[in-house]
Amino acid sequence: MVKTTCPYCGVGCGVLAEVGADGSVSVRGDPNHPANFGRLCSKGSALAETIGLEGRLLHPEIGARGASWDEALDLVAQRFSTVLAEHGPESVAFYVSGQLLTEDYYLANKLMKGFIGTANIDTNSRLCMASSVAGHRRAFGADIVPGTYEDLELADLVVLVGSNLAWCHPVLYQRIVAAKEKRPEMKLVVIDPRRTMTSDIADLHLAIRPDGDVALFAGLLAWLARSGLLDRDFIAAHTSGLEDARAAAEELSPADTAAVTGLTEAELRAFYELFAHTERTVTVFSQGVNQSISGTDKVNAIINCHLATGRIGRPGMGPFSVTGQPNAMGGREVGGLANMLAAHMEIGNGAHRERVQRFWNAPTIAARPGLKAVDMFRAVADGRIKALWIMATNPVDSMPDADRVREAIAACPFVVVSDISAETDTIRHAHVKLPAAGWGEKDGTVTNSERRISRQRPFLDAPGEARPDWWIICEVAKRMGFRAAFAYASAAEIFAEHAALSGFENDGERGFDIGAYGGINEASYEEMEPFQWPVRADEIEVALSPDTPFSAAARRGEMSGRTKGGALRFFADGRFFTADHKARFIAVRPTPQRETDAEFPLILNTGRVRDHWHTMTRTGKSPRLSQHSAEPFVELNPEDAARFGIGDADIVRLASRHGEMLARALLTERQRRGSAFVPMHWTDEFSARARVDALVAPVTDPISGQPASKTMPVRAERFAARMFGFAVLRAKPGLIDADYWGLARCRGGWRLELAWAAEHEDWQVFARSLLGNEPTADLLAYHDAANGRHRFVSITCGRLAGALYLARAPLAVFRNWLVEQLADDQAHSRLALLAGRPGKGQADHGAIVCSCFGVGASQIAAAVGDGCATVEAIGATLQAGTNCGSCCAEINTIIAANRLAAAE
Repeated sequence: MVKTTCPYCGVGCGVLAEVGADGSVSVRGDPNHPANFGRLCSKGSALAETIGLEGRLLHPEIGARGASWDEALDLVAQRFSTVLAEHGPESVAFYVSGQLLTEDYYLANKLMKGFIGTANIDTNSRLCMASSVAGHRRAFGADIVPGTYEDLELADLVVLVGSNLAWCHPVLYQRIVAAKEKRPEMKLVVIDPRRTMTSDIADLHLAIRPDGDVALFAGLLAWLARSGLLDRDFIAAHTSGLEDARAAAEELSPADTAAVTGLTEAELRAFYELFAHTERTVTVFSQGVNQSISGTDKVNAIINCHLATGRIGRPGMGPFSVTGQPNAMGGREVGGLANMLAAHMEIGNGAHRERVQRFWNAPTIAARPGLKAVDMFRAVADGRIKALWIMATNPVDSMPDADRVREAIAACPFVVVSDISAETDTIRHAHVKLPAAGWGEKDGTVTNSERRISRQRPFLDAPGEARPDWWIICEVAKRMGFRAAFAYASAAEIFAEHAALSGFENDGERGFDIGAYGGINEASYEEMEPFQWPVRADEIEVALSPDTPFSAAARRGEMSGRTKGGALRFFADGRFFTADHKARFIAVRPTPQRETDAEFPLILNTGRVRDHWHTMTRTGKSPRLSQHSAEPFVELNPEDAARFGIGDADIVRLASRHGEMLARALLTERQRRGSAFVPMHWTDEFSARARVDALVAPVTDPISGQPASKTMPVRAERFAARMFGFAVLRAKPGLIDADYWGLARCRGGWRLELAWAAEHEDWQVFARSLLGNEPTADLLAYHDAANGRHRFVSITCGRLAGALYLARAPLAVFRNWLVEQLADDQAHSRLALLAGRPGKGQADHGAIVCSCFGVGASQIAAAVGDGCATVEAIGATLQAGTNCGSCCAEINTIIAANRLAAAE
């Protein structure tokens, strides 16, 4: 059994992984890890399904041919060195990822900023948490998350702003649910334009107008001031700038605030009174705050309210940024952003630059901030960047204005991509492909949203010629002439240097300090338990003897980054990291909101679904994770859909001034009128035209440089499909001849949704092409040409090999039953398969609600009919909702709907 850490979101859950005698892998939550105490979400629970070698990049490649590591590394070093010699350091760039481990991140930044001599290294974390970093630095003088996960359970009020915690950080959501069950008086407020599944346990849901958050919290500050509810003693002793912030906030009247936020004055008053009269309040914010042209101001508007009431640094209170990626926080620690230096030092600070250069014994140091992500790819497009190295990320799909980013990468003179996948939309444009080790193979650390550092440990051998990212970086650096500075033998050596730098000449001016680990050895590193920073060298002694890797207290799990006072929270003493040690109120004003017009009448919001992650290079391998959301979709309010002539399950064309896409219509009252929601996950590997970031403009917050991915004006129109199709297939199809398609893995093979603007001349030919032409296969066919209905079933040795169903309207075949038949090795009723519905004595489970146990909506509805009236009763009967709990809100919805139907 190996203790490691989940590679998905910033919760940083502990995982126990075990390899069986037959090579099979099993995973479960680590009951002793303080982030999750054994809980895992649906994605974490399915990790063992995502580590197969299908689609892995296993060997270095140059162009379309295989190459040895020496040949590939020599070429990378030679081309980067030549570009540097001919065009200078500003002509090269790295684009890295929150999927990297801290040790990888540290070396990429060391190479670029201290040895190549430019800060042109940015990360996909720019897309998710840069505004939080900027807001923290403006208010606190440093990028510090003050609180801990425990605060979410101790709070009497939790305010979730722009965070669908139930789906995006499910384990934290379940911790709040459990706390609320123990203390029903605990309150939850959700501030989100959509009524997400998180909202279903909320005491108050504020369906705010997109980008109305600055006005909402500025209005709260003004209301607190008018009501005499400011903590004057805390403000006087520990802050500055209140009067300017208050004056800016009071420029909006209550009526103005209601107009900007789209809320009623009664809704505003209810929230303001709840916040004002609940001391133990935590405000959690995520991408709905950060991904905005006013993201930094939103963060500071929230922090202002906590400073104004003195609610920071104490149990159960404070502003709390939750990060999207597993190591976004680790990236911040090593200076992963283009405007930062390692160990939370600043590029703009000459003393910091000199200190880092001296510590690294580097020939140079970046003298100014580098290009942030959007500007970096603009520089690639216009030729300023001539050599680009992309590590562990997929910008062709995830960057705004994604079509232009694809064109820029395709035109760049030299592109290196190191990744685990051979099939991403980005890697196909690489001149050199470098196979990286993946989760389960890598060795290093990650830092979660509460500043807790945990180990990722290997339990599998790296396949083929895959190598750790840190090793790849070192080998290139050595070949560029920097051998002595990159002669590391292990991840432990790199972590020790990273830790030592954090404490180097750090007299408390920097919050990030893990100097106690600066001399850590291999044995200590292997045994290292999760801990929170800071852990200063003069506060906790780490035993470095190989015989006693840690003290007895560390072995008991007590080594948790306590300061001298024993606190796990920052700012309890009222001291901040500004020059005068006072926190800063920031005067913020609502920025002009991105308006719709007659041509683009909807605001597009992008985000995540429950069971998928980023661009599905990992979760797309899991059959159970594709059950809940098997194709790209767009959520629309039914009134908007009717206005645009769109019906439920129609194919929708969404367009902006930058691009367009196709997705399935999902009509729901949960969506605010005037808005549309589309998940960010689908790529050209899994769909025809569903890269939603092709629609998003490359506009950014002027302070943080973070793109505004949630407020894009778009139009929606019904795609005039003449034919719809659904197929199940044992083998992954090649080129799919359809205007729209969405492909998902399922148990036993693949499921495929299809649509065409015009009918094929011969559907029989298409069916044979899609289903295969095995000589031993029997192809059954049914045709109703007059009504445009065609069905094809391929049988091999009595087993279903594949099936295709076609009709002129969205199909009503029993999809999940058909998927189950594909996975069944038994002989099937040919007539039932041709009909596409269960035969006598068989049942369809319906659309999957609980991915962990494969429980469908029809099963839940049947259980409700048999008397199960609560989520707990459904769990006892079907297991649904008893693992990660992410589906509990949907189960409640089904229970309520069936009760209503019975009452009618």
